[in-house]
Amino acid sequence: MNLDMNVVLWIATGLLALVAVVGGVTKTFIPKERLTAQRGGEWTADASVGFVKTLGVVELLAAVGLIVPAVVGIAPVLAPVTAACWVVLMVGAMITHGRLGQPALVALTGFYLAIAAFIAWGRFGDYPLVS
Repeated sequence: MNLDMNVVLWIATGLLALVAVVGGVTKTFIPKERLTAQRGGEWTADASVGFVKTLGVVELLAAVGLIVPAVVGIAPVLAPVTAACWVVLMVGAMITHGRLGQPALVALTGFYLAIAAFIAWGRFGDYPLVS
């Protein structure tokens, strides 16, 4: 295995996991009213509290799914599966921010989508994690 690509994939995975933790904690623990008032949180105005909190928990689980299986060596295929699921999540986020006329947030979520796609490509492809 190319050690340099493995390091790059781990850096990308760590970055994406950090994004997932921040987003997950924000959606899970900050009241919806505060989220709605923040830039980028306007989409929560039309979402139920339960939906926002559930999405936050999904993001926290994504952070776990990106890192823990690979680190403990149990079902390491879950890391690229989680990255592929993150791609789907980011497509939804891009659509949501696009409907709200937030091109900067569409670009940012597109960047996160690209990182997740890179992780999925690398870990499903020539640079898998092995248990």
